[in-house]
Amino acid sequence: MKNGTRRWSIAATAALLMFPMPILAQQGGAPDYAEVSLPDPQQEVEALQLMDSIRCVVCQGQPVSGSNADLAGDMRRMIRERIAAGDSPDQVRAWLVGKYGDWVSFKPEVKQDTLPLWIVPLLAALGGLWLVARRLKIKRS
Repeated sequence: MKNGTRRWSIAATAALLMFPMPILAQQGGAPDYAEVSLPDPQQEVEALQLMDSIRCVVCQGQPVSGSNADLAGDMRRMIRERIAAGDSPDQVRAWLVGKYGDWVSFKPEVKQDTLPLWIVPLLAALGGLWLVARRLKIKRS
């Protein structure tokens, strides 16, 4: 291979590696609702409120609205797409709970399967109050 041809092939390879293919792939088509707001402001408010009440299944303690995990982005996209399609936030929540389980919701429904989520904190609070009352009774004696 001659020196001039070799330089040309190196330059062509470097140019191809720097070519902005991802930018071209994103042009046109539907918006990415993981990061882009819905055009209807009321629907966007509903979507954001729902995102704040849905738990990221990767981060576990964060709502999908504040998580940087890829799955949280997918969940934000699904929420916005379903609300844009006309589903109510309750319908979308029910769909997400059906897909990921009751745990995905920061506001679980009271039903037989979720009863421990409601009873255990109440029992723990009552137990703590009983211990404090007992301790105070011992100190008074």
